Amino acid sequence: MTRQIFETYFRKQYTLVYRVAFMQMKGHADAEDALQEVFVRLLKYQPQFESEEHEKAWFIRTTMNICKDILKSKWHSSTVSIDKIPECEKKYFHLPHVKEDETLWAVLELPEKYKSCLYFFYYEDYSIKEIAQLMKIPENTVKTNLKRGREMLKAALEKDTGKKQP
Repeated sequence: MTRQIFETYFRKQYTLVYRVAFMQMKGHADAEDALQEVFVRLLKYQPQFESEEHEKAWFIRTTMNICKDILKSKWHSSTVSIDKIPECEKKYFHLPHVKEDETLWAVLELPEKYKSCLYFFYYEDYSIKEIAQLMKIPENTVKTNLKRGREMLKAALEKDTGKKQP
C-alpha cells in the first residue's frame, strides 16, 4: 500500500473510526488507541475493498473488534472503570451534522447491544439489515435491541429531566 493510498483511507475514515471507537471506549485516549490500531491493521493486512460500503463496513467491524479486545484485556479489566462519560471527554466527540445532542450521551450510556444498534441506526444512518451484517446478529435481534434500547433511553431521559417523555 502506498503512502498516498493510506493517507486517502485515513482522511476518509478517521472521523467514522474515531466516533465508533469513542462510542465503545467512552474516552478520548482509549478511542485514539483503538483508532491507531485500526490503521495499523489496515497497513498490515491491506484488504481489498469491493465497494464503498464494504470499505466502511470493514472499518466499523475492525474498530468494534479492536475495542472489544481492549475492553477484554487484562490491563483494562484490572483498572477502575467510569460508567458515565466524563464531561471533559465530551468535547472530543463531535458529529458533523449535530450541533449539540444530550440524547447522544444518553445513548452512549446504554448497555452495549442497545447502544450499538441505536447509534448505528440513528447517528450513522444504517438500515436494520446493514446493522445485522455489521454486528453479525439476526435482523430480528437488531429490531428487538432497537425497541428495548428506545425504551431504556426514554426511561433514562425521563429520569434525567424528571418528567415523562411523550
